[in-house]
Amino acid sequence: MKTILVIGGSNGIGKAIVNNLIDTHKIINISRSKPLEHLNLIHYSCDVLIDELPKLEEINGLVYCPGSINLKSFSRLKLEEFTEDFNINVLGAIKVLKAYEKLLIKSNGSVVLFSTVASFLGMPFHASIATSKSAVEGLTKSLAAEYATKIRFNAIAPTVTDTPLAARLLRNDKQKESLENRHPLKKYLQPEEVANLATYLLSDLSSSITGQIIPIDAGIVSLKI
Repeated sequence: MKTILVIGGSNGIGKAIVNNLIDTHKIINISRSKPLEHLNLIHYSCDVLIDELPKLEEINGLVYCPGSINLKSFSRLKLEEFTEDFNINVLGAIKVLKAYEKLLIKSNGSVVLFSTVASFLGMPFHASIATSKSAVEGLTKSLAAEYATKIRFNAIAPTVTDTPLAARLLRNDKQKESLENRHPLKKYLQPEEVANLATYLLSDLSSSITGQIIPIDAGIVSLKI
């Protein structure tokens, strides 16, 4: 039974990933709250940006789920907000990867990070998040090259997903309909859809895939209908 480390598995996409894997994997979850009760789950309550990370004995895969959706015009964004988003999305991931690098090398592990479709497609009010997530993409490709044959690195770039993080974008039926109509498939995402892709990338089924930024976008990036 493989061991997967999930950072931020208590909500949204992270929780969906935990639910996907929990019956067939040992899950180590690091987040502020525990996602569920299960014999296969070990939970550490901590803030990865501030607290010391726990010492672990073995992991076969790692997925870093913390993120932010800070949508403001560039003129309203403060420098501190760029810093905060960068800390959550990039430096937090780097801290975790450096902490567990040796364990991932030992197991020829797989790492899944998260970007956004806003790094593919210019969108107004996305300056801060697109900047941070573009850095995640650069990190993914650089580490995939540096650790080739040792660790696989891939990133998923979702469009709007129905999670607590995106709740203010989906506050009412009008907003939901507007977001659906922006996508060629006339839908936004459910966290389980993103979790299914993450599960695949963590598994041996994707053993020939590394250094990829994979959009799951309901067609918004590549189709114009």
